[in-house]
Amino acid sequence: MERILRGARHFGASDIHLVQGVAPLFRVNGEIRCSEGVPLTEETLHELFGEMVTERQRQVFADEMQLSISRTWPGLGRFRTSVYLHGGCPEMAIRLCETVVRSAEDLGLPGVVRELTRLPNGLVLVTGPTGMGKTTTMNFMIDTINRERRCKIVTIEDPVEFVHENQRSIVVQQEVTTDTPSFRKALVHVLRQDPDVVVIGEMRDLETIETALTAAETGHLVLATLHTPDAMQTIQRIYSIFPAEQQNSISVQMANCLQAIICQRLLPRASGSGRVLATEVCTVTSAIRRHIREHEAHHIHSELQKGRKHQMQTMDSSLLELYQRAEITYDVCISNARDQQFIRERTGGHATGAEKEG
Repeated sequence: MERILRGARHFGASDIHLVQGVAPLFRVNGEIRCSEGVPLTEETLHELFGEMVTERQRQVFADEMQLSISRTWPGLGRFRTSVYLHGGCPEMAIRLCETVVRSAEDLGLPGVVRELTRLPNGLVLVTGPTGMGKTTTMNFMIDTINRERRCKIVTIEDPVEFVHENQRSIVVQQEVTTDTPSFRKALVHVLRQDPDVVVIGEMRDLETIETALTAAETGHLVLATLHTPDAMQTIQRIYSIFPAEQQNSISVQMANCLQAIICQRLLPRASGSGRVLATEVCTVTSAIRRHIREHEAHHIHSELQKGRKHQMQTMDSSLLELYQRAEITYDVCISNARDQQFIRERTGGHATGAEKEG
């Protein structure tokens, strides 16, 4: 296992996939690549699984048939592992965690993200599909608060990916299954621990979202992630998770406490080396609060388009800027755009040969 992890660090992989019948697979710059070596057998996978887990974790896997853990390997850093069964054989997806917290400039984060860490209360959401750097952004925000403010930060993570040392703040990191049975139960108890900032690794269910909204409304700064692609769908997702009779009260609560939504997408660089971050930024103005309260999430996109003075931007604007700086190709830009016509009009109708033929 150590040899596999070392190889992944050497090749700059973001993830490792250990699957029966093929050699270890590395995700590099967003693409899966096969390493050199012999195919993994069921026996080998059981041995590798044994190297990764404690006896207690082995029992959890036996009971639940799935497991999410993290651990630090000396000299190699921290790794997050998701174990699952495939044909009765344990297979693993391993995320290589950051070894240091990078700066906003290195990550490509807009300046407003640092400003959001100075808010005294409210809800800030970081959203996007899996593997788009949400946890990395959250850790940047935790690190910024830790360096700049004297407060207590409590995180609930599944699992802990980056360990923060106390600086100006106290940082208490709780891991689901290790320190608490669930996000929901942890969040109820966190509010009794006198926190200033609460970080939720993922808002997964109604109870977690409801408690997070209450915490944000009652004087805490709450940072959380959701698997939604843009600001409009984030609002709609929160609405839809509640039964119809609760939706009016939740919309009022959300309108009162939501401060910002940062939507992320990591895209392959035009140079072929690494990935670059595209972001949609929604800072919640009085107009957006009104749209949320009145269940008019479909109007939020137009507010983003005209909200530059509030440091807002749409995903399409971010894509266009990256293309104009030659950081992504036209194909990547147009294929990720919500409004492809917007991109075509602002790039002089540029199109690839394949697109023209179509």
